[in-house]
Amino acid sequence: MRIFVAGATGAIGRHLVPMLIARGHTVVGSTRAAEKAGMLMALGAEPVVADGLDAEDLRAAVISAKPEVVIHQMTDLAAATDLRHFDRAFAKTNQLRTLGTDILLSAAREAGAGRFIAQSFCGWTFSRTGGAVKAEADELDPDPPEELRRTLEALQYLERTVSASSDPAGIVLRYGFFYGPGTGTLSPAMIDQLRHRRVPLIGDGGGTWSFTHTEDAASATVAAVERGRPGNIYNVVDDHPAQVREWLPALAELVGARPPLHVPAWLGRLLAGEHMVSMMTQVRGASNAKAKRELDWRPAHTSWLDGFADVARQSASQRSAA
Repeated sequence: MRIFVAGATGAIGRHLVPMLIARGHTVVGSTRAAEKAGMLMALGAEPVVADGLDAEDLRAAVISAKPEVVIHQMTDLAAATDLRHFDRAFAKTNQLRTLGTDILLSAAREAGAGRFIAQSFCGWTFSRTGGAVKAEADELDPDPPEELRRTLEALQYLERTVSASSDPAGIVLRYGFFYGPGTGTLSPAMIDQLRHRRVPLIGDGGGTWSFTHTEDAASATVAAVERGRPGNIYNVVDDHPAQVREWLPALAELVGARPPLHVPAWLGRLLAGEHMVSMMTQVRGASNAKAKRELDWRPAHTSWLDGFADVARQSASQRSAA
């Protein structure tokens, strides 16, 4: 099939493009930055430079590509570093999830694409009541902390819009907390903060997180292209949701940091905000049972602990080689 990947040079796109090509698909990949066109060519894609928030720009790129499938991987997560002001940090990504989704979906429809797959998220979005692990049909947080409201609204908009689309047929993939070499939970910025003990364990650390290696996010996206059911939402996470008090000390040890400091919830609210206390103590994880069953997908990194260790070893080898 001929596939248009919007946001093809991001953390997932860099794995997704070669996986699609290996399956025999032809890929046209978009990037905002002209200097990244060479990266897409090296990955085997036909590059196109287009701004995901410029309707005419993106429309022209998609229509020219004549895709059968369009994949929405557009985010601006590299800019999301100030998590104390969460919604402000994710403002550009939220635009891409709302206006960008509308633009891309309209262009896909005009181009005659039959399938539209979009990236969503399930790291902290579920209701903070009930069981620790949630399925796709479970309720999203009806009353999130103020700093998370606009971001959750943007995710809900994307999910409603895409899953309701029949022309093209829409599918939503909810990835968990990302990690991979140099990205997400194992980004240089995160590792630096861990080594300087700037990521404290807040309260009881009872929040449950689900993780997704970027390679597994990409492989699930390939599976959705080929086997996803129109109108459906899938959680794409590993097999082992983990409480913060379990994964945070383990991650610190893997990167050679001392154990994280422990602060009570009241102090966490002053230092980081109510939303970060919620993430540390209340959020729920996600089940991948539906994705396994309907997409015939299995994460290569079944456990965050093994995955973190693999990435840490890769990073150490790369530093030694340099």
